Amino acid sequence: MGTAIQPADLGFFSTLAGSASLSAAARELGVTLPAVSKRLAQMEARLGVLLVSRSTRRMGLTPEGELYLAHARRILAEIDGMGELLGQAKATPQGLLRVNATLGFGRSHVAPLISRFIRQHPAVQVQLQLSVSPPALTEDLFDVCVRFGAPPDSRVVARNIGANRRLLCAAPAYLARHGTPKVPHDLTRHNCIGIRQGEEAYGVWRLASGKGRNATVEAVKTRGNLATNDGEIAVNWALDGHGILMRAEWDIARHLRNGRLVRVLPQYDTPDADIYAVYPQRHQLTARVRAFVDYLTASFARQGAAGAAPARGKEAA
Repeated sequence: MGTAIQPADLGFFSTLAGSASLSAAARELGVTLPAVSKRLAQMEARLGVLLVSRSTRRMGLTPEGELYLAHARRILAEIDGMGELLGQAKATPQGLLRVNATLGFGRSHVAPLISRFIRQHPAVQVQLQLSVSPPALTEDLFDVCVRFGAPPDSRVVARNIGANRRLLCAAPAYLARHGTPKVPHDLTRHNCIGIRQGEEAYGVWRLASGKGRNATVEAVKTRGNLATNDGEIAVNWALDGHGILMRAEWDIARHLRNGRLVRVLPQYDTPDADIYAVYPQRHQLTARVRAFVDYLTASFARQGAAGAAPARGKEAA
């Protein structure tokens, strides 16, 4: 079993898995289709398991193939990183960069930035995965995670890349029908749109007033007949006049500007949720990670200056 896994097979299988078919993999690798089929068969024979399920029109990875791929790409990323740290890759970002972000923010902000980043750094291969909740920081699944709030874990680097605050808002039509809350407790008499995301207590909104020692926080248990784990859906429900929503300013700023949504209880603050790029300490000297995080930071700074993102510092969010 000592020769079951050969180093050269890792890159081959990573390319194969990223292709739509064996024929596509052959074109990508610059070899013939029989050569790809033969090499894959040899790998499976050495391992004693099937890695790829084949059909006449398409192929797919078996559970063992998925496991092999995850480890192969992690090992390849480690090799790339070691090369950069030793100076072999010099200052040019290159290699695989695995990025994770939340669903709504990933679609609307991170994905477009990756599109522009990759034009500047074509030697980097970016894999973006969007998820409802951030992955466990102890798992080596991603190189950079874009998340809200600094993680309480000293084993990772958390770089603040953008100010962010959550705001309470509602459509003018809803407030015209149901009235405008004056104090936090008034929210208990309103239809509040719930978002089930992250590890926060669902349906509990914390609003603060005052500063420093005089600050007081009131926890309000909200209720409502609509809830989702997708922020975009929640915003659309608020726009349709279904209730009051707590949402990040980056997601509702345009609606506040055009008047489709208005602030509710603007004199109160909610917990901080600045935007952070989180990555393992061992990656902080890796050129591709450093370049990507620097690019994110500069991009969010420009958006903030243009009014597209929160302009205040670490405000309640």
